[in-house]
Amino acid sequence: MAPTSKPLQDKAASAALAALRQLRVTDLRGVARLATQATTGVTHITEGVHQSVLGTMGLPGGKEVGRTRGLTGLVYQGIRGVTRLVDVSLQAALLRLEPFLERGANAAPPPEREAVLSALNGVMGDRLAEDGNPLALGMELRQQGQAIDLAALRASGQATGKVLLLVHGLCMNDLQWLRAGHDHGAYLAQALDCTPVYVRYNTGLHTSINGGELAGRVEALLADWPVPVQELNVLVHSMGGLVVRSAVQQAVQAGLQWPGRLRKLVFLGTPHHGAPLERAGNWVDVILGSTPWSRPFARLGHLRSAGITDLRYGYVQEADWQGHDRFRERPDARRHLPLPPGVDCYTVAATLARQRSPLAERLVGDGLVPLRSALGQHEQAERTLEFPKSHQYVAYGLGHMALLEDAQVAQQLVRWFG
Repeated sequence: MAPTSKPLQDKAASAALAALRQLRVTDLRGVARLATQATTGVTHITEGVHQSVLGTMGLPGGKEVGRTRGLTGLVYQGIRGVTRLVDVSLQAALLRLEPFLERGANAAPPPEREAVLSALNGVMGDRLAEDGNPLALGMELRQQGQAIDLAALRASGQATGKVLLLVHGLCMNDLQWLRAGHDHGAYLAQALDCTPVYVRYNTGLHTSINGGELAGRVEALLADWPVPVQELNVLVHSMGGLVVRSAVQQAVQAGLQWPGRLRKLVFLGTPHHGAPLERAGNWVDVILGSTPWSRPFARLGHLRSAGITDLRYGYVQEADWQGHDRFRERPDARRHLPLPPGVDCYTVAATLARQRSPLAERLVGDGLVPLRSALGQHEQAERTLEFPKSHQYVAYGLGHMALLEDAQVAQQLVRWFG
């Protein structure tokens, strides 16, 4: 056993060292904050279960729901106090060390680190942003994995008058448009002589919040573009479609200029009317909260971000979620938002089913988004998004993520944008 275990241990150690090299000092501070918050969360759950047991015996609890009293309550209170003290001490120490340890840090973080941060932000990005955690991602317009440098773009002479904006989906980032050696943005740039600009954003925030920020950033981008802008086209994947629909609406309401330059908008697997996986997650909340024994564990379901809960029905407007408990089950009460007027809108929907299988198409979809939702179709006719038949493309035998690499989808994009 010893000769075979040693190479495995060495391999595991090498993998751990490689992962550590990808971390930045700010990452350590963010992880430390998450660790102390996790300790506090586990303490809340444990105390909640403890009080549930005491409650069945007729013993009263503390002043707050799920809290114990007396000596037991003091113990839990002490754990939370020590955890807060450790958190404050760690944050202060790491903050003082950052200027020294960040010297010589690589300006371009590796794709693996970016992917982990994007996934973390998708799951709990709203909490990271609210807490000021350095792991929270901000919105950026990027090229080649870096914030776009318009001065360098102007000096290189590579900017064209045709701007293609690409907006990714949940738990993803701008680098993940490259999949299996193919990037729709680079492919369209070569085929149609346009300049791709990639958006990176915190997918854990409400789609309408991201939409509002994107509206302002696109306006500034086109105002400073190195050459006169002839047209603006947008390609979106999954949640990115909801963000862009929100951005266009808010830009129009604010009197911004860029919606007038928007010519074509293509959706790839966008859940216009929501995704059943989030609705299933919501029912998990309901089930966990139905008994005193499982109710404390409902906190785990409440970790998921505002961006994820917006996918329950496909929220794009602030009024869809504001003033409501997003973890409470309620019917679809969205205000209908039509597709942007004056813009040629197209949609690509995928299904894992084979062609001429309508039942499977309805039940399966692309594994994440139902076919009808991606096509904008709704049981209530007034909620249906009007995509002409010639502006719809159904990819059979294809999954949600495969939309980013499929050759036939790429060719369809060229036809539509061209």
